[in-house]
Amino acid sequence: MAHDSPHMTAMVCAAPGEPLHCETRPVPEPGPGEVLVEVLACGVCRTDLHVVDGEIPALYPIVPGHEIVGRVIALGEGVTDFVPGMRVGIPWLGHACGTCDYCRSGRENLCDHPEFTGATRDGGYATHAVADAHFCFPIPEGLGDLEAAPLLCAGLIGWRAYRMAGPGKRIGLYGFGAAAHILAQLAVAQGREVYAFTSPGDTAAQEFARRLGCTWAGESTGQPPQLLDAAILFAPVGSLVPAALKAVRKGGRVVCAGIHMSDIPQFPYADLWGEREIVSVANLTREDGTSFLRPDIAGKVTSHVVPFPLAQANEALARLREGKIEGAAVLVP
Repeated sequence: MAHDSPHMTAMVCAAPGEPLHCETRPVPEPGPGEVLVEVLACGVCRTDLHVVDGEIPALYPIVPGHEIVGRVIALGEGVTDFVPGMRVGIPWLGHACGTCDYCRSGRENLCDHPEFTGATRDGGYATHAVADAHFCFPIPEGLGDLEAAPLLCAGLIGWRAYRMAGPGKRIGLYGFGAAAHILAQLAVAQGREVYAFTSPGDTAAQEFARRLGCTWAGESTGQPPQLLDAAILFAPVGSLVPAALKAVRKGGRVVCAGIHMSDIPQFPYADLWGEREIVSVANLTREDGTSFLRPDIAGKVTSHVVPFPLAQANEALARLREGKIEGAAVLVP
């Protein structure tokens, strides 16, 4: 299917540490197994900061962005799951090899030869994007474009971390940003007690957490009023791992949900003893997407979004870096 305009606009990171610049490019054609989408909205994720700062591997120049909601406008050869006009979500994991041991055992999130949207293949800080159709998800009708965008990473990684945390009643969330504000709503809806940990002095985030139904909100340097069954760390701060271990009860689990984190300092073995666990979340699987993006799961949350025009991508990243976004920033072409 032909698309209307021969050109697209993209915000490009030329090299680590450089601000994004605007480029006009030809609209790409989808290859075999790919779809071309018109980007309707793209969430701004902390991982995008790690990409532009050079803290995780990326191929520069790169168009960041991996929380993409788009409308399919062209199909590559062999694509049968989508039709032009459908809304799809494009997440962080953009491609997996399908042949390594991890892929063959249903763990493509650990693929030995992956590609990542907005890091090793161009992402959604643009008016158009090409994606591997195998790693796209249909967007439910009830979700608006802007509200759906943060669900493609903050929601999906939060969902994977949430399931890894186990069924305990009391759950702590360290770093109350895009992912935590989505996850808190889901946990509260499912009858759990949520304890929100924020940067010291961030009373606005603590109040936001209470408005969303959290049982308690306080500083990440302190301890909750009760021991937790599990804690999920979204803040990329390694020193929070020992703090979270002290906050969980015996048999509790600390889930590190970020793709990048500063080094974890030494801590006494006694803080880990008692069958406490530390685990990490790596990327996501297609099953995470299909199980989360359902009316009975994603339909229970409302993304609180702060929209920015595509041309203001640098401003959105700066606001995120400074912790001045309540909820999630979303770029709108």
